[in-house]
Amino acid sequence: MRTISGNITVRLYYLDETDPIARTLFYGPLAQAMALASQEPEDVQAGLWIATDNDVVAWLDLAD
Repeated sequence: MRTISGNITVRLYYLDETDPIARTLFYGPLAQAMALASQEPEDVQAGLWIATDNDVVAWLDLAD
């Protein structure tokens, strides 16, 4: 993964395996997106993704 700053704009979204439509939860700074994601219930965290201009990363991969 590329090195990125906590200030870059990202999209935090939830993708449920049973629903093919991604639901955007937040659009803004990475640091804030990560704080919001960490507050979600564990079962929701499993379906969270963070998208930058050139990457998409599963939240759980970043959280570790």
